Amino acid sequence: MEKGYRKKIAILFGGCSSEYEVSLQSAYAVITHMDIRRYEPILIGITRDGKWYLYQGEPEHIASDNWYSEETCVSVVVSPDKELHGIILLKAQGSETISLDGALPILHGKNGEDGTVQGVLELAEIPLIGCNTMSSAICMDKETAHRLAGECGVKVPKSYTISEAEMNVMQLRIWGRELGYPLFVKPLRAGSSFGITRVEKVEDLQNAVEHAFEYDSYVILEEMIEGFEVGCAVLGKEELMTGVVDEIELSEGFFDYTEKYTLKSSKIHVPARISPEKAKEIQETAKVIYRSLRCSHFARVDMFLTPKGEIYFNEVNTIPGFTSHSRYPNMMKEAGIPFEELLIRLLEL
Repeated sequence: MEKGYRKKIAILFGGCSSEYEVSLQSAYAVITHMDIRRYEPILIGITRDGKWYLYQGEPEHIASDNWYSEETCVSVVVSPDKELHGIILLKAQGSETISLDGALPILHGKNGEDGTVQGVLELAEIPLIGCNTMSSAICMDKETAHRLAGECGVKVPKSYTISEAEMNVMQLRIWGRELGYPLFVKPLRAGSSFGITRVEKVEDLQNAVEHAFEYDSYVILEEMIEGFEVGCAVLGKEELMTGVVDEIELSEGFFDYTEKYTLKSSKIHVPARISPEKAKEIQETAKVIYRSLRCSHFARVDMFLTPKGEIYFNEVNTIPGFTSHSRYPNMMKEAGIPFEELLIRLLEL
């Protein structure tokens, strides 16, 4: 590689997801903290309706969702040419190609974190920074992720999954009785707690399921695990390192979308208020889950810690929030890796 060459790294942001706004904030943080002496960011914005553009404007307009304009955007597609491993710009005066050294999707939720975009990049043989197509799809599917983690000896909540076509109120009531109340109803494949309801009594179960179907064609009913949520940031491929374990303290309800981004009635403690021995056990459990679900590069593993000290798997976020105040960077910062260094380690993987 030529001396002074800067690696061209595509940063994908936006997307056809209910988490579009979160993606903009995460991408802005990544872009503004990248070492531009080493890397040349190639900014690819995806609109809510799925149009892809090379964005050539100021990063601040991404954060404020004013990034799209005819002056700053050029239509772009991923090239299927494996030798190019890059993108094609569709300009008025003709096409132009850009080869990429890597691509980092900062696309939270459906149509971004679920393997769809990862598959496009892998077909083009653009080096992917993050979990691959299979791992992303598995982690997004709560039932499949729980089954695989359970096969590796990790405790998982008891659950039942139903599709819209199979919707049966009597069956729901039977499952609700078996799981016990309160229980959680969740879209099978959605992020940031969209569509999730904590159901206290049987009379509210059907409405909660119908609400979850607004976000996915499959819904999972899951037993509530007593205790509190803990998280662990994991970084690496073959050799893994973990951040400091964090803890979510709730004063009411559950850690829904509003709480995640406002913390009105909750707090996040880094480090978690647990013993060093239990924190170590959580970190090792996170590694087991990370490996069993074939994760790579980075992910945040969320678990529950019960009053008896048992660890239950909750979910894996394959593209966690990446603002400078998000949980993943903060867990790594507490472990001695500031945000800028975290990005360098991630991009060098």
